[in-house]
Amino acid sequence: MIGVGDSESLGEVGVFLDEEFRSGYGPARGTVHRPRGLFDEEANTLTYPSDSRSAVHACAFALPTGISVAMFTGAMTALVTPFRDGHVDDAALEKLVESQIVAGIDALVPCGTTGEAPTLEPEEHAHVVARVVTTARKRVPVIAGCGSNSTAHTIALARGAEKAGANGLLVVTPYYNKPTQEGLFRHYMTLAQAVPLPIVVYNIPGRAAVDMSVDTLARLATAEPLIVAVKEATGQVARAQEIARRLGDRMVVLSGEDPLNLAIYAVGGRGCISVTSNVMPRQVAGTWDAFAAGDFVKARALHGETLPVTEALFFETNPIPVKAAMAMMGAMGEEIRAPLYPISEEPRVRLRTVLVKQGLLPC
Repeated sequence: MIGVGDSESLGEVGVFLDEEFRSGYGPARGTVHRPRGLFDEEANTLTYPSDSRSAVHACAFALPTGISVAMFTGAMTALVTPFRDGHVDDAALEKLVESQIVAGIDALVPCGTTGEAPTLEPEEHAHVVARVVTTARKRVPVIAGCGSNSTAHTIALARGAEKAGANGLLVVTPYYNKPTQEGLFRHYMTLAQAVPLPIVVYNIPGRAAVDMSVDTLARLATAEPLIVAVKEATGQVARAQEIARRLGDRMVVLSGEDPLNLAIYAVGGRGCISVTSNVMPRQVAGTWDAFAAGDFVKARALHGETLPVTEALFFETNPIPVKAAMAMMGAMGEEIRAPLYPISEEPRVRLRTVLVKQGLLPC
């Protein structure tokens, strides 16, 4: 087991970031987030010292599988996928992973929407997951995005992620073909029976054109112990509240909408899967940490810092603006895959203005 965020286990990563990119992480740049627990990859569990405030918050219940709730607790980043000359930019990806861990992010989520998964070839998908796993070096869990609108293809992606060393799966509801609630139920059940990794259901009707009901989530939580969490991205705090009220003793609720992170924590959410944390990981992680510690004033202040940037990151379709922001900050090139294209000039100017105002770029 390796201490999550422990300076000894991180080695020299504090000097890995170039100054331009590091400057985007605020006054605490280059510092190491203090350890919250010990992650045992083989057992897929994260344990805490008995006096840890996270132990109290994360261990309020145990998942039916015996998998630690803590593995699905906290601020997690939906990683962008850097490209260079049409290929995955491994160096930039490794740099991004290191910087996220240094800043205190609790888990990494490659190959989701933000990671341009629909345009990744299966071999690239497995490569990205493997590179993130290798670079993370068991310091934080890796939850791989594996969703598609084909059950067979989803299983193939999940098996590739399992082979690459992922600790869990993020699986979006099948998009475009609009399965019924029964179809959604069978899709996730079939996946869980095929690949023995814990699953986070990703419900985002705005993109998928299908909305998994709370009743269907309840059926899944009852029928399949590997279905352990939901990334709630309907944009409705009341929906997150209802899931937490009905299923909070057996399913983790994660915010999938950055503007609503703090509100969802307040109604029972146990963390987030964030786009904003690509560029503001310290603030996004700090918001969760402060909330979990009961420091609501600090949580509100840190969350407030992120809001102008979050708004700017959706001036155009995600991940177009976040790719542009990361390029401005020196983290990677802006290359993005068609049918998405680099950000237009007017929103680019507005994005840069916000980043400068928030101290993420020099004036």
